[in-house]
Amino acid sequence: MSQEPIKLGKRESKLRVDPKWADVCLTCGTCAGGCPVTGVDGMDPRKAVRMAALGLDDELINSRFPWVCTLCGRCERACPMGVEILAMMRTARGLRERDKVPGPIHKGTMMSMERGNNLGIPYDDWLFLLADMSKEMEDEGFPGFYVPVDKVGARVISTVNSKEPFGEPDDMKFWWKIYYAAHESWTVSSENWEGVTWGLFGGDDESMKEQARRVLENARKVKAEVLLLPE
Repeated sequence: MSQEPIKLGKRESKLRVDPKWADVCLTCGTCAGGCPVTGVDGMDPRKAVRMAALGLDDELINSRFPWVCTLCGRCERACPMGVEILAMMRTARGLRERDKVPGPIHKGTMMSMERGNNLGIPYDDWLFLLADMSKEMEDEGFPGFYVPVDKVGARVISTVNSKEPFGEPDDMKFWWKIYYAAHESWTVSSENWEGVTWGLFGGDDESMKEQARRVLENARKVKAEVLLLPE
């Protein structure tokens, strides 16, 4: 970070930070005490608030702080002065250039927009997996079990974390067994079934809204009463 003196003056904050924060924040450390990642890569919510209050928007946006932050919100709930730290961090994420968003978050978001799930599992592979695992469930002592797909009139529609069919498919059996035991009327979607919204974590509001719209549309198509999200 530059060692040059900071010039203060009238400005508009990209982070939509209230200038009063500079006076309101007591730097008491309550936020840092509640933050589960304080100290990781130098992370300290107080530093982030000071950067924003002093107009160091770009420095904060391009730092690792918004990405080390888990967005759990404990800092904001703990703050005695009501400083909106969580909102600031998520805004900073959204202002990062998309090709500089760390890890798979942006790539997964774009994959979900294109193929309906974060990991790009093809339509045919998804249906094949559900049929194959339904047979496994029958063989394991659940006679008549099958995974209902796009079942109109089902009471519950479940979205799915794509990590499960991609790498840990047996994990889906846990909730399938509950449905089976409860004689629940349920279904999953053949398309746009992803239940993990990485647009939320990446600050990509438009993609987040589109994914939510698709999930709701699926629920309305089958006239489900309950929408179950895995996260």
